[in-house]
Amino acid sequence: MNNRPTIKDVAAQAGVSTAAVSKVFNNTGRISEPTRLRVLDAADRLGWSPSASASALRRARTHTVAMVVRRPTDVLGTDPHFSELITGLESELSPRGYGLLLHLAGDVREETALYERLAAENRVDAAVLTEHRADDPRPPLLERLGLPAVLLGTAHREGVVEAVRHLLDLGHRRIGYVSGPTELVHTRFRQQVFEDALAGAGLTPAAVVHTDFTEAAATAATGQLLAREPRPTAIVYANDSMAVCGIGAAQRAGLSVPGELSVVGYDNLPLGRWIHPRLTTVDQHVRQAGAAAARTLLTQCGEVVPTGPPAEHPRLVVRESTGSA
Repeated sequence: MNNRPTIKDVAAQAGVSTAAVSKVFNNTGRISEPTRLRVLDAADRLGWSPSASASALRRARTHTVAMVVRRPTDVLGTDPHFSELITGLESELSPRGYGLLLHLAGDVREETALYERLAAENRVDAAVLTEHRADDPRPPLLERLGLPAVLLGTAHREGVVEAVRHLLDLGHRRIGYVSGPTELVHTRFRQQVFEDALAGAGLTPAAVVHTDFTEAAATAATGQLLAREPRPTAIVYANDSMAVCGIGAAQRAGLSVPGELSVVGYDNLPLGRWIHPRLTTVDQHVRQAGAAAARTLLTQCGEVVPTGPPAEHPRLVVRESTGSA
């Protein structure tokens, strides 16, 4: 008979589950320091250590990259931004045999637990992080879990500054801003750039409304701005989907765009070219950013990837939704 100790023996000796023992020796998941020490002491007294073959199996490549999006399903389904991002990621992952595992999470605790489970079950090799948040716990978490990661959403000034300068050149002086959730780093950054650009012209925003990315919220925010006296002559939106909703809300209120209200979006998604009037927007090259992120991850996973072009800085694309004040 084989009398060598097993992981079950260690778990019983330490008074924990076998999963807890696995987490301690694989350095994955949340384990308290007293529990970790108890497990290590039990393993030492029993003379147990993980088998090399089992450890190698756990470290086997999955050729899968995780992307957890903290958005409700209805919001994700109506936001083309993620379709463009996924297209960019897949353009580099798929040809090299890697797959993208997409999950939705309702809050930070659910997202954290999901990453811990994916790592503990060795289901992914790396992760794509979207929408950087203030005091974001995900980068240190993934570092602790041993998962390579890339954080998307690098903030740039150029696009917002160009948008404000364009509206100022058209004679607008009452410019409103419909922003995203305040916990997002890019939301705060873009709003600050917007306000600084106006301040450089001796102006302040007509109003700033913070909201989420749903159609209903964007429509309500537009109505709130249009109800002000005097109302804004131009509105800048945090993304194209919100801007399209804003155009619809303005038109239903009897305003012509751009005759009585100019509208600027952010993303340069295809839908901006399909509506009437076509949307003036900031192109942040979403597909390029996704492709560049995928190349970075593949390199971190040990793949030899040809160097591709970096994502371009955002730039303003002027169309028909903006006009003279």
